[in-house]
Amino acid sequence: MNTHQLQLGMPLPIPMDASRAAGVVGATLATEKAEGICPNFAERAYVFVLDYIAEHGPISGELVTVACVAAGIDPGERRAFGSIYARALREGEIRAVAECRRMFGHGTAGGRIYARCA
Repeated sequence: MNTHQLQLGMPLPIPMDASRAAGVVGATLATEKAEGICPNFAERAYVFVLDYIAEHGPISGELVTVACVAAGIDPGERRAFGSIYARALREGEIRAVAECRRMFGHGTAGGRIYARCA
């Protein structure tokens, strides 16, 4: 277990707004690191994700991520894709239409199936 993540300076359980804020910080840091590994990662990944979901969706976000990495848009850390999906959701380009078991999460719940918005 990575105890570094537990050192947030706040009591447990963590309030939802604080948890979301910590997630935004983590996603921002992951994206910044990804840009250093894969130039223009955020924009290239965003376009790829939208196009791939339009062509193959509804589809698991994890499968889209695997396809993106296979296409050469590889940030070195798959968690960097979180900000890509968050942006696409926020901008109304995609929507979550179902849930699925996670490939990267060893079959645990919480995977999402995405479709393009009309």
